[in-house]
Amino acid sequence: MVGEAHVLTGDATAGYAVDWTGGFHGYTPAVLRPGSTAEVATLLALCSDAELPVVPQGGNTGLVGGGVPLHGEVVLSLARLDRLGPVDAEAGQVTAGAGVTLQRAADADPALDLGVLIASRGSATVGGAIATNAGGLRVLRYGPMRAQVRGVEAVLSDGTIVSHLAGLVKDNTGYDYPSLLAGSEGTLAVVTAARLQLVPRPAGPVTVIIGLNGLTDVHELARRALREVPGLLSAEFFTRTGLDVLAQHAGLAPPLRDPAPVYLLLEAAGPGAEQDLAALAGDLPAAVGTSPADRARLWAYRERHPEAAGFLGVPLKLDVSVPAAHWVRLAAEVGPALRAVDPGAQVIIYGHVADGNLHVNVVPAAGADGRHEEAVFGLVISLGGSVSAEHGIGALKAPWFPLVRSDAERELFARIRSAFDLAGILNPHVLPR
Repeated sequence: MVGEAHVLTGDATAGYAVDWTGGFHGYTPAVLRPGSTAEVATLLALCSDAELPVVPQGGNTGLVGGGVPLHGEVVLSLARLDRLGPVDAEAGQVTAGAGVTLQRAADADPALDLGVLIASRGSATVGGAIATNAGGLRVLRYGPMRAQVRGVEAVLSDGTIVSHLAGLVKDNTGYDYPSLLAGSEGTLAVVTAARLQLVPRPAGPVTVIIGLNGLTDVHELARRALREVPGLLSAEFFTRTGLDVLAQHAGLAPPLRDPAPVYLLLEAAGPGAEQDLAALAGDLPAAVGTSPADRARLWAYRERHPEAAGFLGVPLKLDVSVPAAHWVRLAAEVGPALRAVDPGAQVIIYGHVADGNLHVNVVPAAGADGRHEEAVFGLVISLGGSVSAEHGIGALKAPWFPLVRSDAERELFARIRSAFDLAGILNPHVLPR
């Protein structure tokens, strides 16, 4: 159906059966690599008839085990669906295959950009980003991946193709299933293409890193930036702990002459952006980048933080969110909560200040028996938060799913899932029923 070269077995499947963190290892009898939507439909119909469970996979940059064949599922790789259509300049839109990387979509037109910006954009794909509703570094300005989707082509588990790619901003003709597929983690249908809304490429972006004394200072300055910097694109934070690891293992020299306990990275664009950021920083120690090279150098301090814990061991990557008013408390208390259950645990935190999203990376000293997740998620839930801000539920967070969604909600999810996936073969161990 797809050609012998595109059915991988044996040792050739190894790279598809482990996640980016190295924390999730599975196995698969075969990796299927279709080259068109029609081939995806044919393969899914075959798997449906044979009752073969399927794990759809994009760039395999996920962090919660949602795209790994942990129970011997067939892997359906969408990497070959990499056609990128011409940009519709009038609408500011482009149609991209599921296997197109986010970087390619962002570079489709010199005057336009993709609103979603994540560190793995060079390998993460459109299909995977939709399936996980990826967030990233510009959510405060443009929203997550769901907000960029104007239409979707997808295949149901029985091989039925559904397609709505007109890209109309206003179209009240039924259920918005493209939005429903965003964040579904491959459990409802296999996205094969999407119509994406692009945004104007930021003009004259300016990046600044400000050294601060504590988490409250970070939070308050970020909130001021939201109010006082009209062109604000990003508000990110990291700590000296993670920076020291990167300095030792990745050769990153500190951004400021005198080290600070915590750092706030802000980026803004448009008229007056540099002056607005300078006024915000005032007399605080700061490093400013206006050229592409200087901005890239400053962004490396934040974008390489996902690697930091990996230098210390195999990390647990716990992506959580709380209401903005509780962000400081979460960031301050999560380390002590973890060390209470594992005194030798190494903890690195960083994340997106303005939207309440904290990335908690833990390298356990004690056994990975659920104690670390319980400590973090228990704190998060007590603060009215979510156990997954942007990475999804996957396998890592499945046991805690009932704590954040009621029985009625999960019953509704099960009904929706059954309506889409009649065969019950799509990523069956993700988002438990």
